[in-house]
Amino acid sequence: MDFEHSPRVRDLAVRVTRFMQEQVYPAEAAYFEHVEQAADRWTIPPLMEELKAKAQAEGLWNLFLAEFEDFGYGLSNLEYAPLAEIMGRSLIGAECFNCSAPDTGNMEVLARFGTPAQQQRWLKPLLAGEIRSAFAMTEPGVASSDATNVKCSITRDGDDYVIEGRKWWITGAPDPRCKILIVMGKTDPDGADRHRQQSQVLVPFDTPGVKLLRPLTVYGYDDAPHGHAELVFDHVRVPVSNLLANEGDGFAIAQARLGPGRIHHCMRLVGCAQRALELMCRRAESRVAFGKKLSEMGPVREAIAQSACEIEQARLLTLQAADRMDRAGYKEARDLIGMIKIVAPQMAQTVIDRAIQLHGAAGLSEDLFLARAFSYARYCRIADGPDAVHLASLGKQLIRRHAPAEA
Repeated sequence: MDFEHSPRVRDLAVRVTRFMQEQVYPAEAAYFEHVEQAADRWTIPPLMEELKAKAQAEGLWNLFLAEFEDFGYGLSNLEYAPLAEIMGRSLIGAECFNCSAPDTGNMEVLARFGTPAQQQRWLKPLLAGEIRSAFAMTEPGVASSDATNVKCSITRDGDDYVIEGRKWWITGAPDPRCKILIVMGKTDPDGADRHRQQSQVLVPFDTPGVKLLRPLTVYGYDDAPHGHAELVFDHVRVPVSNLLANEGDGFAIAQARLGPGRIHHCMRLVGCAQRALELMCRRAESRVAFGKKLSEMGPVREAIAQSACEIEQARLLTLQAADRMDRAGYKEARDLIGMIKIVAPQMAQTVIDRAIQLHGAAGLSEDLFLARAFSYARYCRIADGPDAVHLASLGKQLIRRHAPAEA
């Protein structure tokens, strides 16, 4: 793997960094102030749309779409990694560049599996940042870390599918801009191949029978105005033309979607952790306790040094996984994707926690980005597959690869 980024990527990194410094960081306080003080928390701060317009005008838009130069820059996963890290330094950063979850994964699904008509109706406005979307897979009644468990039914009725079920932790569903849901359910619940029982269909949010029960919170944060929701699909009817790919392809589509999604989270988490480290350094040098700077205290220096080591390890593993994805495809990179999905959220959680501790009570407050960043890192240890599932899968792969053959 070549660790030297191309001139194009270096140029983009400089431009994205400048935009973050000049536009995004100064807007963070006003963004969250709007969310906290608005009469309706589920309204979009106008400055977000202003930031998006500025980023788009500067050509810093849809940078994530690997393999699809017709829809964006056509950057590889390896090329995108340093840019996603820079965006991830702010919890509002990725959205400014139209590179935030779950839209990135949904746009990749539509680009890869959508029909021309589906792309025209849904992918085009998503790429333009005019609407947002959600991916409805997780269910409250089953262990959704095993996607074959989903119970939501998708039943053919003439020229329509009828959807019945309950979903939760559907990120982005409470967002007033969310206009389209990708829903995973079972079209063949009794099929012999449990990985071919599922399908995915496009469901416009305003379809009769789609009911938003409640927004959910993560450590008390509702993540408004984007959020996570519990939904009910009560006899929801959509045309058969809303099917993605073919019946029975739902599990394969989910795996194709989650590969890039997982590593994108990891890229952003490296950025979160790096910013936390820099805050630690500034705090340690500026704060005096018991007659000397925190930066002169051995345990503080050790915490900072350990954090730097852990961040760099995660950064390099992220780049290696991205490189393998580019060279060999997502399936061949699944072991490295699993490794970084295990490593990066835990690393970020640990580093951010050290930064919180060093900042004392201020670290727990909303005056700094640390508390929200910690919540995000902890959430990512469950989102897109919990640690235990990735550990079990990785362990299984390694045993198969290295165990001696039977005599």
